[in-house]
Amino acid sequence: MAMALDNTVDLEFSGYSTTTTTTATTATDRDDHYCNWDDWSPVVDWDALSGEQDDFRDLIESMMDDSGLNPVRAVEEGCNSASTDTMITDEENNGPDLKGLRLVHLLMAAAEALTGVNKSRDLARVILVRLKELVSPTDGTNMERLAAYFTDALQGLLEGAGAKHMIGNGHHRDDHHHHHHQSDVLAAFQLLQDMSPYVKFGHFTANQAILEAVSKERRIHIVDYDIMEGIQWASLMQALVSRKDGPPAPHLRITALSRGGGGRRSIGTIQETGRRLTAFAASIGQPFSFHQCRLDSDETFRPSALKLVRGEALIINCMLHLPHFSYRAPDSVASFLSGGKTLKPKLVTLVEEEVGPTGDGGFVGRFMDSLHHYSAVYDSLEAGFPMQGRARALVERVFLGPRIAGTLGRIYRGRGGQEGGSWGEWLDGAGFRGVGISFANHCQAKLLLGLFNDGYRVEELANNRMVLGWKSRRLLSASVWSASDSDLLN
Repeated sequence: MAMALDNTVDLEFSGYSTTTTTTATTATDRDDHYCNWDDWSPVVDWDALSGEQDDFRDLIESMMDDSGLNPVRAVEEGCNSASTDTMITDEENNGPDLKGLRLVHLLMAAAEALTGVNKSRDLARVILVRLKELVSPTDGTNMERLAAYFTDALQGLLEGAGAKHMIGNGHHRDDHHHHHHQSDVLAAFQLLQDMSPYVKFGHFTANQAILEAVSKERRIHIVDYDIMEGIQWASLMQALVSRKDGPPAPHLRITALSRGGGGRRSIGTIQETGRRLTAFAASIGQPFSFHQCRLDSDETFRPSALKLVRGEALIINCMLHLPHFSYRAPDSVASFLSGGKTLKPKLVTLVEEEVGPTGDGGFVGRFMDSLHHYSAVYDSLEAGFPMQGRARALVERVFLGPRIAGTLGRIYRGRGGQEGGSWGEWLDGAGFRGVGISFANHCQAKLLLGLFNDGYRVEELANNRMVLGWKSRRLLSASVWSASDSDLLN
């Protein structure tokens, strides 16, 4: 289905297709285009196009190994040095791996100078100036582009935590919707979900759990924390109307949360998503209705603001992984999950990134964990975009750069209830109970990953959580929960 952008250009947005095309259309063309959201199988043999990968994730791992360089010593040496010149030599005499290693040392030294025992803002400023001379977010290797975004994020913290990106209670706003043209956001989203399993893994795992939980329900109500373009629900609709030997398709109602302070643009985007989903549901014969529920001005969730109907099976859906969670503060997420529990939902589906704290390493330890995490993301995207540097650069600019800045901002301030662990751990501590992920759901995830580069893997943790990984690094997890023991599904 075509989506109007600035009243002049339509982006033909095929949620589960394998190509991205931006096409100018006229008003008379619009009714002839529909979202082929169920057509998601790749048709390009990316493995045949792949060359040698810039797998600098292994480089960072080697630094953590006892047989490799000592990162703590490197940071201490950098912070005790009067100049960063001794930490890096003429790059013409070094290969990309050695330059990457030195970039990591510089980033660690800057993080230590910003927050360590011997912190020095002047030293941090000098190191960041040197980094900016060496890297660019649009050119160079994966490591150089990644280092550029980490450098920008540290620069923002040095200059007062990037006041222009602050929201609410001091959290950094990594909100790509407000800093990029909507056409760029849609194109980057399309590329990300076509050439990597990040989007589909979370959506498909959650949808399969929902389908199994509501197999006998006549009315379903899904409350979606961050609906974005509504891609997740098109495939669910297809599954509901195509069930064999089952009851007629149940009525599906979706309530999308909108930001309390998001203004007309945020509300209009969600309204457009609702119109698109409504049209798609009508085209396949799925009974459907769409609603919005605004968060409060501080982005907290009030359960009383929801319109509930007796007899509906309530589902709470919380997607916090890339490219979701673009602007939500941890307090907002906590209010949504805790408020949702009071409504006694039949199921809670949660997908989140696996970026966790590194022991008691403080800011530098968590900084390194974030660098390790995003290096794996960059490597995996290069495997999916082997010959498309411009496509990767768009995804990095729209999603990863702002995300890195937001992550480091939250780590630096240390605010928010989620900083000490994962949201899955938070749910467990809040009295939610895990719902076992079925064998069919696990098999579906394996089949999905088989469509992409063989560096991806899936593992099951506990009985209610599956993790998507790239090589040895866990990237994101999907887990399924219920509000009480009586709602457990087996």
